[in-house]
Amino acid sequence: MSNLTPIIKSLQDVMRQDAGINGDAQRIEQMVWLLFLKVFDAQEEELELTRDDYRSPIPEDLRWRNWATDPEGITGDALLDFVNNQLFPRLKNLAADPVRNPRGWVVRGVFEDANNFMKSGQLLRQVINKLGAIDFNRQAERHQFNDLYEKILRDLQSAGNAGEFYTPRAVTQFMVDMVNPRLGERVFDPATGTGGFLVCAIEHLRKQVQNTEQEALLQQSIGGVEKKQLPHMLCVTNLMLHGVEVPSLVVHDNTLRRPLRDYTPGERVDVVMTNPPFGGIEEPGIEQGFPADVRTKETADLFLVLIKHILKPGGRAALVLPDGTLFGEGVKSRIKEQLLAECNLHTIVRLPNGVFAPYTGIKTNLLFFTKGQPTEAIWYYEHPYPSGVKSYNKTKPIRIEEFEAEKAWWGAEVDGFAARVENERAWRVGIEAIQAAGFNLDQKNPHAAEVVSHDPDELLRDYARFQTAARDLRDQMKAILAESLGARE
Repeated sequence: MSNLTPIIKSLQDVMRQDAGINGDAQRIEQMVWLLFLKVFDAQEEELELTRDDYRSPIPEDLRWRNWATDPEGITGDALLDFVNNQLFPRLKNLAADPVRNPRGWVVRGVFEDANNFMKSGQLLRQVINKLGAIDFNRQAERHQFNDLYEKILRDLQSAGNAGEFYTPRAVTQFMVDMVNPRLGERVFDPATGTGGFLVCAIEHLRKQVQNTEQEALLQQSIGGVEKKQLPHMLCVTNLMLHGVEVPSLVVHDNTLRRPLRDYTPGERVDVVMTNPPFGGIEEPGIEQGFPADVRTKETADLFLVLIKHILKPGGRAALVLPDGTLFGEGVKSRIKEQLLAECNLHTIVRLPNGVFAPYTGIKTNLLFFTKGQPTEAIWYYEHPYPSGVKSYNKTKPIRIEEFEAEKAWWGAEVDGFAARVENERAWRVGIEAIQAAGFNLDQKNPHAAEVVSHDPDELLRDYARFQTAARDLRDQMKAILAESLGARE
């Protein structure tokens, strides 16, 4: 099969006919729990071949192979009754714990908030049969799942989940390449989303694996937390397709809910790579788990505090942050001051507009830091559009090849950073200048000519700022005039 996309489109067309499904988000959730069970079953086929003692954590009658694979099998009301009254209740309540039955624990975690929305058993059977055409044990089709996965992400985003921006593969790849996780290190993403950073890290680490013991070490070194049920389900499915047998180290929870003081030294990690949600506000009480001087409800700020805290001394981090965090004041300034005192924020890569299009027009930055030494200077690198490109979009996203210039310039962490040189894209700002600017990290490129922006979002923000300034000035003038008139009377 050359392309999985037509299959997915055709099964979505079938789901559109079902009275129980309302909109893209429900359609995607319906597809993903079915995909999860099919991928889980494909992985079990491999485990049964390689391990004589393998036993499925799923009861025999609930395994995909025993109710879904026969195209002429159970359908109509009988299929609906089985899914709603057998499959879902029993998988949601599997007797499993993360130590003795970790694969069962994964299944239960995936299904705890999942739903079957379809009301037609005949249409559900059609969807299952279309999924049956995909063979996830064939290497070629397993690789094609990456394309399918990207399509699901695009559909998920267009379904309207505000504040969630899925990181383009090229950006994820560049961040992993520069942080360079090594086998034996613990890699963690506290805002896992659908698992892009973890999958990229797995691919990076697997090149270092040479025997079964090292593969077992790799399997235990990847961890994460995801707050929302649907991205978590996608993440677990994606990790299984990338050879992770027990993705129970990716937990369905809110990382920020746990107070910082509860973390023990043994829980610290070597590497954090993440794109935390920005623009979001946490539920009341979450900030109480953080030190009083950095309490805020803003999600991205809390994640920055958390990441700094959970890194081991010498641990490395790479994260995506919006411009607002760089120039923000108040609590943001205190968070940045502490970050620069406790970590070496050695590099900020400034991305151009449109990298996250069509999800957001917010300008974003990649921050790279190492815990344990204070920052003496920050290197900035302004990532340009490729020649002939004025903006990125769905059909022309940012590509990994575009980061070759950064990679050539980068240097090694131990002593190579000192060998970096300024150019029209790269410049260095000492800590004294950052402190004098009130810890404003939004430092402009001194080599670039002043450019007039024609970006509509930026122009509207400028217009709003000028309007506010004009109103303030008008109010001041009114007050002065009123005071003057009052004095005359």
